[in-house]
Amino acid sequence: QVQLVESGGGWVQPGGSLRLSCAASGFTFSISSMAWYRQAPDKQRELVATISSGGTTTYDSSVKGRFTISRDNAKNTVYLQMNSLKPDDTAVYYCSWYRNYYWGQGTQVTVSS
Repeated sequence: QVQLVESGGGWVQPGGSLRLSCAASGFTFSISSMAWYRQAPDKQRELVATISSGGTTTYDSSVKGRFTISRDNAKNTVYLQMNSLKPDDTAVYYCSWYRNYYWGQGTQVTVSS
């Protein structure tokens, strides 16, 4: 079955960095588009970044220039490098097999001083 397991969340001060990882299994990762979403308290889940099987990336305007999505097909893993973090980035971050409605369990990211 499809499994998506996120890791790498935690607490960081404003301006800091974190790298999220998502290990995928149960489907052909190398030909699949992947995505990161996030959900802050009392807000709807929002799309943060996507990466196609060929490596084409898209970003929400709120994170463009600060976040980088990447993938390692040999490891069936997708990453989200987050730099210059702001308190507004605080949320649970979810990995997704894009447009197939599979999600990981989420990893908490907290940005505060």
